[in-house]
Amino acid sequence: MHPDTTASTGTGLTAVEAETEARRIIADAYRPTAYRDDTPVPAHGDTPPVVQPGRPPMSQGATDASVLMLAGGTATAMVGGTAAVLMYVSQFADPIVCGLVFGAPTALVLALARLAARARPAPDVHHHYEGPVHQDQRNVSTTTRGVWAKTNNHQ
Repeated sequence: MHPDTTASTGTGLTAVEAETEARRIIADAYRPTAYRDDTPVPAHGDTPPVVQPGRPPMSQGATDASVLMLAGGTATAMVGGTAAVLMYVSQFADPIVCGLVFGAPTALVLALARLAARARPAPDVHHHYEGPVHQDQRNVSTTTRGVWAKTNNHQ
Protein backbone atom coordinates (compact mmCIF):
# COMPACT_ATOMS: atom_id res chain seq x y z
CA MET A 1 0.00 0.00 0.00
CA HIS A 2 1.14 3.52 0.71
CA PRO A 3 3.72 4.46 3.29
CA ASP A 4 2.47 6.00 6.46
CA THR A 5 2.55 9.78 5.93
CA THR A 6 1.41 10.74 9.40
CA ALA A 7 3.94 12.24 11.70
CA SER A 8 4.63 10.25 14.82
CA THR A 9 4.40 13.19 17.15
CA GLY A 10 1.83 11.47 19.29
CA THR A 11 -0.95 13.77 18.21
CA GLY A 12 -3.79 12.65 15.96
CA LEU A 13 -4.79 14.04 12.60
CA THR A 14 -6.79 17.16 12.25
CA ALA A 15 -10.30 16.89 10.88
CA VAL A 16 -9.24 18.11 7.43
CA GLU A 17 -6.27 15.71 7.30
CA ALA A 18 -8.42 12.79 8.47
CA GLU A 19 -11.02 13.51 5.80
CA THR A 20 -8.34 13.77 3.11
CA GLU A 21 -6.77 10.49 4.25
CA ALA A 22 -10.16 8.76 4.30
CA ARG A 23 -10.89 9.91 0.73
CA ARG A 24 -7.49 8.61 -0.39
CA ILE A 25 -8.06 5.20 1.24
CA ILE A 26 -11.55 4.89 -0.25
CA ALA A 27 -10.28 5.92 -3.70
CA ASP A 28 -7.52 3.28 -3.47
CA ALA A 29 -10.06 0.61 -2.50
CA TYR A 30 -12.19 1.23 -5.60
CA ARG A 31 -9.34 1.62 -8.07
CA PRO A 32 -9.74 -0.79 -11.02
CA THR A 33 -7.31 -3.70 -11.00
CA ALA A 34 -7.94 -4.86 -14.60
CA TYR A 35 -8.00 -3.26 -18.01
CA ARG A 36 -10.34 -4.16 -20.87
CA ASP A 37 -9.29 -3.41 -24.42
CA ASP A 38 -12.40 -2.43 -26.37
CA THR A 39 -10.73 -2.03 -29.76
CA PRO A 40 -12.53 -4.08 -32.43
CA VAL A 41 -11.07 -7.47 -33.30
CA PRO A 42 -9.94 -7.85 -36.95
CA ALA A 43 -12.15 -9.99 -39.21
CA HIS A 44 -9.24 -12.23 -40.21
CA GLY A 45 -5.84 -13.13 -38.90
CA ASP A 46 -3.59 -15.94 -37.73
CA THR A 47 -5.83 -17.14 -34.91
CA PRO A 48 -7.49 -20.51 -35.63
CA PRO A 49 -11.31 -20.67 -35.58
CA VAL A 50 -13.07 -21.54 -32.35
CA VAL A 51 -15.65 -24.33 -32.28
CA GLN A 52 -19.10 -22.81 -31.86
CA PRO A 53 -21.96 -24.45 -29.94
CA GLY A 54 -24.65 -26.26 -31.89
CA ARG A 55 -24.48 -28.37 -35.02
CA PRO A 56 -21.06 -28.58 -36.66
CA PRO A 57 -20.66 -26.90 -40.06
CA MET A 58 -21.65 -29.21 -42.90
CA SER A 59 -22.37 -28.96 -46.59
CA GLN A 60 -25.94 -28.29 -47.68
CA GLY A 61 -26.31 -31.88 -48.93
CA ALA A 62 -25.06 -33.31 -45.64
CA THR A 63 -27.42 -31.03 -43.70
CA ASP A 64 -30.38 -32.10 -45.84
CA ALA A 65 -29.50 -35.79 -45.43
CA SER A 66 -29.11 -35.32 -41.67
CA VAL A 67 -32.53 -33.69 -41.33
CA LEU A 68 -34.06 -36.41 -43.50
CA MET A 69 -32.54 -39.14 -41.33
CA LEU A 70 -33.74 -37.42 -38.14
CA ALA A 71 -37.27 -37.13 -39.56
CA GLY A 72 -37.27 -40.76 -40.69
CA GLY A 73 -36.04 -41.94 -37.30
CA THR A 74 -38.71 -39.93 -35.53
CA ALA A 75 -41.44 -41.31 -37.78
CA THR A 76 -40.19 -44.86 -37.27
CA ALA A 77 -40.12 -44.39 -33.49
CA MET A 78 -43.68 -43.07 -33.50
CA VAL A 79 -45.01 -45.96 -35.58
CA GLY A 80 -43.13 -48.53 -33.52
CA GLY A 81 -44.23 -46.93 -30.26
CA THR A 82 -47.84 -46.93 -31.38
CA ALA A 83 -47.64 -50.60 -32.33
CA ALA A 84 -46.00 -51.47 -29.00
CA VAL A 85 -48.66 -49.61 -27.02
CA LEU A 86 -51.43 -51.26 -29.05
CA MET A 87 -50.02 -54.74 -28.44
CA TYR A 88 -49.52 -54.05 -24.72
CA VAL A 89 -52.99 -52.59 -24.18
CA SER A 90 -54.87 -55.26 -26.14
CA GLN A 91 -52.86 -58.13 -24.55
CA PHE A 92 -53.74 -60.37 -27.52
CA ALA A 93 -52.65 -58.39 -30.59
CA ASP A 94 -50.70 -60.42 -33.10
CA PRO A 95 -47.28 -58.85 -33.95
CA ILE A 96 -47.59 -59.92 -37.60
CA VAL A 97 -50.99 -58.27 -37.98
CA CYS A 98 -49.69 -55.11 -36.30
CA GLY A 99 -46.70 -55.12 -38.64
CA LEU A 100 -48.98 -55.36 -41.65
CA VAL A 101 -51.38 -52.69 -40.38
CA PHE A 102 -48.65 -50.21 -39.48
CA GLY A 103 -46.31 -51.12 -42.34
CA ALA A 104 -48.88 -50.82 -45.13
CA PRO A 105 -49.25 -47.02 -44.90
CA THR A 106 -45.47 -46.64 -44.87
CA ALA A 107 -45.08 -48.82 -47.96
CA LEU A 108 -47.89 -46.91 -49.66
CA VAL A 109 -46.27 -43.54 -48.92
CA LEU A 110 -42.89 -44.76 -50.21
CA ALA A 111 -44.48 -46.12 -53.40
CA LEU A 112 -46.36 -42.86 -54.01
CA ALA A 113 -43.19 -40.83 -53.44
CA ARG A 114 -41.28 -42.94 -55.96
CA LEU A 115 -44.13 -42.65 -58.46
CA ALA A 116 -44.27 -38.88 -58.02
CA ALA A 117 -40.50 -38.62 -58.55
CA ARG A 118 -40.77 -40.53 -61.84
CA ALA A 119 -43.80 -38.55 -63.01
CA ARG A 120 -41.85 -35.31 -63.30
CA PRO A 121 -41.05 -34.35 -66.88
CA ALA A 122 -37.42 -34.35 -67.94
CA PRO A 123 -35.90 -30.87 -67.97
CA ASP A 124 -35.25 -29.21 -71.32
CA VAL A 125 -31.54 -29.08 -72.12
CA HIS A 126 -30.28 -26.10 -74.08
CA HIS A 127 -26.67 -25.79 -75.16
CA HIS A 128 -25.26 -22.48 -76.31
CA TYR A 129 -21.91 -22.58 -78.10
CA GLU A 130 -19.64 -19.90 -79.49
CA GLY A 131 -17.24 -20.71 -82.31
CA PRO A 132 -16.99 -23.84 -84.45
CA VAL A 133 -18.63 -26.88 -82.90
CA HIS A 134 -18.29 -30.57 -83.91
CA GLN A 135 -20.86 -32.92 -82.42
CA ASP A 136 -19.99 -36.62 -82.39
CA GLN A 137 -22.97 -38.82 -81.52
CA ARG A 138 -22.19 -42.52 -81.20
CA ASN A 139 -24.29 -45.31 -79.81
CA VAL A 140 -22.34 -47.87 -77.84
CA SER A 141 -23.87 -51.16 -76.80
CA THR A 142 -22.12 -52.92 -73.94
CA THR A 143 -22.18 -56.62 -73.18
CA THR A 144 -20.72 -58.07 -69.98
CA ARG A 145 -20.88 -61.85 -69.51
CA GLY A 146 -19.16 -64.60 -67.57
CA VAL A 147 -17.79 -65.24 -64.11
CA TRP A 148 -14.64 -63.33 -65.02
CA ALA A 149 -16.37 -60.41 -66.69
CA LYS A 150 -15.03 -58.96 -69.90
CA THR A 151 -16.71 -55.88 -71.29
CA ASN A 152 -16.98 -55.62 -75.08
CA ASN A 153 -17.99 -52.22 -76.43
CA HIS A 154 -19.43 -52.33 -79.96
CA GLN A 155 -20.21 -49.33 -82.10
